[in-house]
Amino acid sequence: MAQKKPFVTKEQAEAIASQYPTPFYLYDEAGIRANAQRLLDAFAWNPGFREYFAVKATPNPALISILQEYGCGVDCSSETELMLAEAIGMRGDDIMFSSNDTPSGEFAHANALGAIVNLDDITHVDSFVQAIGDQPMPETMSLRFNPGGDFAFANGIFGSPEDAKFGLTEPQMIEAAARLRDLGVRTLGIHALLASNTVTNDYYPALARTLFALAIRLHEEVGIGIGFVNLSGGVGIAYRPDESENDIAAIGEGVRVAFEEMLVPAGLGDVAIYTELGRFMMAPFGALVTRVIHEKHTYHDYVGVDACAANLMRPMLYDAYHHITVLGKEDAPLTHTYDVTGMLCENSDRLANGRQLPEVEIGDLLFIHDAGAHGHSMGYNYNGRLRSAELLLCADGSVRLIRRAETPADYFATLDVLPVGERLKQERP
Repeated sequence: MAQKKPFVTKEQAEAIASQYPTPFYLYDEAGIRANAQRLLDAFAWNPGFREYFAVKATPNPALISILQEYGCGVDCSSETELMLAEAIGMRGDDIMFSSNDTPSGEFAHANALGAIVNLDDITHVDSFVQAIGDQPMPETMSLRFNPGGDFAFANGIFGSPEDAKFGLTEPQMIEAAARLRDLGVRTLGIHALLASNTVTNDYYPALARTLFALAIRLHEEVGIGIGFVNLSGGVGIAYRPDESENDIAAIGEGVRVAFEEMLVPAGLGDVAIYTELGRFMMAPFGALVTRVIHEKHTYHDYVGVDACAANLMRPMLYDAYHHITVLGKEDAPLTHTYDVTGMLCENSDRLANGRQLPEVEIGDLLFIHDAGAHGHSMGYNYNGRLRSAELLLCADGSVRLIRRAETPADYFATLDVLPVGERLKQERP
């Protein structure tokens, strides 16, 4: 099998681990920056293009601040994410607020920040109006579209559109757009996410044609201005080493062709293209580094590590593949088959099943690739396990702590009615 190359050596990782105990997440600043520039270059043909990074993927201010330098905004899905965006200086159209089943207080907070609010249901028009009270309606709002039926690029992570809980039908889009127009909204954005983690250059261009056709219909039938088409996320990465990576330049060109063929003749050549990428922006540039602490040989050969599904849930949740490199043995033959497991009281707590690796020894460091999005952010505290630190491998080669590891005091912090909670709060560093 082909191999992926880690962005650190064994010697670098051991030096880091001497200061920050495993497991930890490590992010590659140079890789993040180069990838952000590739995205901007791919859509440079559209003057209004903007990436709204999906905060849910990697909600770390230090990493999002890197993307800010490239003009990226953020897509928030909760009030806490809005607070994070506000804390790093984002307001107004820096923020896209895309939520569902939204509490009124979150609509009010997004509106107070001047965020572009992306409504997920036709009933949310009235919910938003009630939430903002006497405040005037924003000049720009967005609607999330669900065309129903099947979609050629659907997969097991997201499913087909008709089975998704997100978005408005096309008749509802027409009705909601007219209602927003009558309420004073002058410019409408259209948004859709119809697939997740697609590894094809055809997804965005196909989605763009669907949304461009709807934009033309809304503009002609409702008479509302179309400010942007938000292609959202869905552009994936090659988790497996034998997969072909997406070519973001080819993807951008495919969208450009659709734009020129459809929107320009319809008089909508000034529409901005937005993206809302999370996985594509961060996943390849983050890794979970964990140490082998046990071996077990029963009906299978097991490698036990000091990380678990509480650190990286995707293999348990989706049976997702994350490539594993044994640091220092990158070129060694893959002579052994292991299940790589964590310490949770769940048989599904496995980072890999039946994985071909070099011979693994206790003390080896494993570099678990492509964990930079939907990795740390999906962590949890089952079995009292604590979430790990996040570290940034800076472009100059230094390492910076960007989120400390949790402590038992953090775990007990919300249990103030218990004596142990009070004691640990006092001991909290």
